[in-house]
Amino acid sequence: MTGILKVDTIQDIDGNDIIQESSGTVTVGQSGQTVAVASGATLSVPALTVNGESVTAITLPTVSSISPSTIENTQTAVTITGTNFVNGATVNAISSTGAIYTADTVSFTNSTTLATNFTLTTDGTYYIRVENPDGLAGRSATALLTVSDAPTWVTAAGSLGSVAAGGAISFTVQATSDSTVSYSVVSGSLPGGASLNSSTGAITGTESGATAETTYNFTIRATDAESQTADRAFSITVTVGLNNAAQFN
Repeated sequence: MTGILKVDTIQDIDGNDIIQESSGTVTVGQSGQTVAVASGATLSVPALTVNGESVTAITLPTVSSISPSTIENTQTAVTITGTNFVNGATVNAISSTGAIYTADTVSFTNSTTLATNFTLTTDGTYYIRVENPDGLAGRSATALLTVSDAPTWVTAAGSLGSVAAGGAISFTVQATSDSTVSYSVVSGSLPGGASLNSSTGAITGTESGATAETTYNFTIRATDAESQTADRAFSITVTVGLNNAAQFN
C-alpha cells in the first residue's frame, strides 16, 4: 500500500515549527532562521512532535574518508572513517557503473571507525556505503576508492649494457600500467653525462668522467597516475680502452 502522509504541523520540543523543503534547506523556528544541510551532512534534532505525537529523531551513518584510497585487485585492508557506526554494520563498495560489492570482512572499532577487507577484481572508482543493523545507511558523497593495477616492469632487471668512455649513451627502460607511467631514479647514480627522461624511460647523453672501467648501479621507480609504484634495479658499465700501451718490435 502506498500513499501520502499529510502532516498539519511539525514542531521541535520548544514548539517552534520545522518545515522541510525539497531543495534541501531546513527552516527552524521563526521566519528567516535557516540552516542549509549539505549533501551527506547530518541534521540532529533532539526531540520532535508531529501532530502532537512525540517523534524520535534518526541518526544516519556517514562516510567521510578511507585509507588507503587506492588498492589493487587482491584482497586489501581498508579503514573507513565517518560517524554513527554501529557494531554489526555492513559495508558495500558501489561502482560508478552501479555494480555493488560487499566487503569480505567488517570489524567494528568504534562509532567513527570500521576496519574492512575488500577484494575487487574490476578496476574503477567506488562509493562506500555503510548500513547499520537497524537498516539506516549512509553513502560517501564521492567515489572515495580507486581500484587500479600497479606498474609492471617490461625491462628485465640487471645490466642494460655497456658504453665506452666518452661515448654516446642510449638505453631505455619500460614499465606498463592502466594509466600513464613516469620514471625516476630513487637510489644509486647514472653514469656521468647520462640523464633519465621521466616520461619515456630513455637514458641518454654523452659519457663523461670515467677514467677506469666502472659499473654504475641504480634503481628506477615507475609511478602511475594513481601514485602506485614499482622499483627495479639496473646497471650500466662504462669501459675504458688501453692508453699508452707498451709497444714491442
